[in-house]
Amino acid sequence: MTTPTKRPQNNPFDYLNLESQYPEEVRLVRDTIRSFVDEEVLPIIEKHYEAGTFPMHLGTKMGEIGVFGITTPTEYGGSGMSSLCYGVAMQELERGDSGLRSFASVQNSLVMYPIYQYGSEEHRKTWLPRLANGSAIGCFGLTEPDFGSNPGGMLTTAVKTNNGYTLNGAKMWITNGTLADVAVVWAKLDGVIRGFVVEKGTEGFLTQEMKGKHSLRASVTGELIFQDCHVPESALMPNVEGLRGPLGCLTQARYGIAWGAIGAAMACYESALNYAKTRIQFDRPIGGFQLIQEKLVWMLNEITKAQLLAYRVAQLKDDDAHTPQHVSMAKRNNVWMALEVARLARDIHGANGILSEYPIMRHAANLESVKTYEGTHDIHTLILGADITGIQGFA
Repeated sequence: MTTPTKRPQNNPFDYLNLESQYPEEVRLVRDTIRSFVDEEVLPIIEKHYEAGTFPMHLGTKMGEIGVFGITTPTEYGGSGMSSLCYGVAMQELERGDSGLRSFASVQNSLVMYPIYQYGSEEHRKTWLPRLANGSAIGCFGLTEPDFGSNPGGMLTTAVKTNNGYTLNGAKMWITNGTLADVAVVWAKLDGVIRGFVVEKGTEGFLTQEMKGKHSLRASVTGELIFQDCHVPESALMPNVEGLRGPLGCLTQARYGIAWGAIGAAMACYESALNYAKTRIQFDRPIGGFQLIQEKLVWMLNEITKAQLLAYRVAQLKDDDAHTPQHVSMAKRNNVWMALEVARLARDIHGANGILSEYPIMRHAANLESVKTYEGTHDIHTLILGADITGIQGFA
């Protein structure tokens, strides 16, 4: 047998040295957020996960280091960076925890994006700078108790009044719901889906936190309730009508998830690799056994393919040549991959894999939610199936 040659770079996650292709700006974003996660997230995240609390001071810190508004134009307080920068940022955040990445994804893709794309100039100037620096938090009100994968069936309504609109209905599974200063809410106005910017404290707008989660515990999930909630005419987002509004937002969020899932997989793989090198059984490290090596190779192989997929979608996105189906493929594949990596990592850790000393079970539990939200695995399968056959598989 020959001795393996030493690889030219010391990065267990980047077998093909893909990051050498990143522009300097992207590497700077990666390094900044990687350091933030290593120094400020990893030392405390397990305690918050066990307690079921979100470390709010980290949200403030993310605003300070520029996590919010990465692709938002600088004139509105954002950084005006590329989609690749945004993707790498989400990867590094989810290497810490899916809840942290969810917090940032909602702020960027589901609140700032629709306000910029669909909102009025007043909306942009009022909210985007505050959302970018973290002094305001947003949430996205689309999913309802009875309508998840079928958002077009929503029951929340908006009725025109003399000086505005009255909202009635409920939204469920809303990340940041009880923390948010502003909500982007989707409702049917005369049967047509429209978006509204609703400020916290508006009469008739209530929130309550959802408890009892076994997943995304270091994330706040809430319910939004609208009971004759009156908003002014200026609350209506004027630049979009119909389901393409919220679906456009979901495409942005799904893109970030495709990168974030890689980060969760990276964390599980690194833990499994280190454990395999140091755990002694039968007088040798378990990493020397063929069964363990097969698992590690599978994990790295799939992480590498996911990186290449996400990178290509980022290129297409920055060239404005991507489609929602491209994003569906990346979200579907990469979350599935990450969940399988987490399960293999737990297997390599043996009984120790269930302990909070290791990140495995936390990531595995979180990824069960990530596989479901922003379009389930099956929904993305149908999106891709319809695209490649030309035949709609939805009922």
